[in-house]
Amino acid sequence: CVKPQNLTVPNEFILMGITDCPQLQAPLFGLFLIIYIISVVGNLGMVILTKLDSRLQTPMYFFLIHLALADLGYSTGVGPKMLANFILGQNSISYYLCPTQLAFLIMFIISELFILAEMSYDHFVAICKPLLYIVIMPQRVCRILVAIPYLYSASVSLTVTVKIFNLSFCGYNVIKHFYSDCLPLTFSLCSNTQEIELIILISSGVNMLLSLPIILMSHLLILVAILRMNSAEASHKSFSTCGSHLTVVTVLFGTLIFMHVQSESKQSFDTDKMASIFYTLVISMLNPLIYSLRNKDVKYALQKMWNKLCNISS
Repeated sequence: CVKPQNLTVPNEFILMGITDCPQLQAPLFGLFLIIYIISVVGNLGMVILTKLDSRLQTPMYFFLIHLALADLGYSTGVGPKMLANFILGQNSISYYLCPTQLAFLIMFIISELFILAEMSYDHFVAICKPLLYIVIMPQRVCRILVAIPYLYSASVSLTVTVKIFNLSFCGYNVIKHFYSDCLPLTFSLCSNTQEIELIILISSGVNMLLSLPIILMSHLLILVAILRMNSAEASHKSFSTCGSHLTVVTVLFGTLIFMHVQSESKQSFDTDKMASIFYTLVISMLNPLIYSLRNKDVKYALQKMWNKLCNISS
């Protein structure tokens, strides 16, 4: 179909929102408020706990801090604005807030993919080469490994965002989503979108091809090492170390792959919204819970901090 040729810059974009049903607005606001609060408390708590407890001053928890920051980044990019729209009873986002939200989402999502890959490599070194662990994973190397995803994701984020918002928007300013996303925004463009769509496709493919194989190969080698262990206790400890990480990886990559297949098959918008809610809000809430519930060191640190707080209050 031919898009209208009104090339004026829109003051705001209209978001389709989560639901059109007025009866569901209040329950959904309460649900997403609880999810966002748990996400913020869980991820900030993980960062603070890791900084305060000396037992958690290891490369594994250094990467976990940045995973929590990435979770906090993209959930905050979506959550507060969505909750505000529920309160105001309108689904809109200003022209200047839209690219800001898009840039932060892209940057933190890409960062998370590579941080998860680096955590997998860290687990591989810790389990398969324990005697060389300190040599292979010194603090300087860990900092470089974390800096690279941030720099790369920021460059991709800026490239995509600037490319989209340097193109001409038509009078059609409705985004078929509940937040600013790349592909829904391209439907509001009057300019040729082939270049930006190609950039999005290539960057998505590169992100998956660079991060997922590292995760799969690392855990395959870890599995082989675990099967060769003579001690049942050592095997259980190694498997427990990777169990939480595998759960997080499976949930995030599974959701992203499902969304990609979903967009290709052009299924219902409602299904796409549910998947987007899951990876922008629910996963960031689940990650700190998964790592804390399945990790003895984190549970011990939590208990120690709780005891200190109880002693202070008494």
